[in-house]
Amino acid sequence: MIEFGLGTSLRRADYTDAAAKAVRHALWRNSINLAELFGFPKEAMQIAVRVAVQQPDQVDVEVLRAIFPYGQAQIEVVHGGLDVPRPEGVGNPTVMAQAALTVSFDMERADG
Repeated sequence: MIEFGLGTSLRRADYTDAAAKAVRHALWRNSINLAELFGFPKEAMQIAVRVAVQQPDQVDVEVLRAIFPYGQAQIEVVHGGLDVPRPEGVGNPTVMAQAALTVSFDMERADG
């Protein structure tokens, strides 16, 4: 399963905040019931998180990790997203972050 999210920091150029909003956007608009569907405990979910922002080094990965109530989140922050300049040309840009979350389990294939 893969889900996508978008987050912004409109005025503060806070890359962690924008990234956290993108992760929440991907999570909170979905009900991830894969664990129950396959008979696994929720803690067994392996969650691959990829977040893109213009300044990846400005993202606090532990803040993102704390968003997940269960599962094993592996978080990667990469260069991407957008920094949109203010229309008047001064001040912090609007920061846009994208997130992709992939949920999986460590299990054997049914056909193999």
